[in-house]
Amino acid sequence: MVCDTSGPPLRFKLDAGQRHDNLAAKALLDGFETQAVLADKAYDSNDLRQAIADMGAEAVSPSTRSRKNPIPHDRGIYKQRNLIERCFNKLKHFRRFATRYDRRAHHFLAFIHLAASIIWLR
Repeated sequence: MVCDTSGPPLRFKLDAGQRHDNLAAKALLDGFETQAVLADKAYDSNDLRQAIADMGAEAVSPSTRSRKNPIPHDRGIYKQRNLIERCFNKLKHFRRFATRYDRRAHHFLAFIHLAASIIWLR
């Protein structure tokens, strides 16, 4: 999921549960113009960092422990990452989203879009 600095969700991509989120991140960011992309340690990969740099943005993400040469990040900007966590929390207020009642992925994604539109209208 992608959200902006004011907090509401902007874009979603639903993948298989066993796939790493890092694989969908480039597709989610495609077409956005931004100054910085905030992400957690799970999104620390050279490939994603290069894609963000190609967008003309700064990757604000702490390095994983396995990285030999840690890449520094701006801790002040990184504190704003809580917006995406709050956005997920708003979506989890919808019981159908939190418990994943839908068996089919396209039904679940349709409900995510509906819930996001309700969040936008608040």
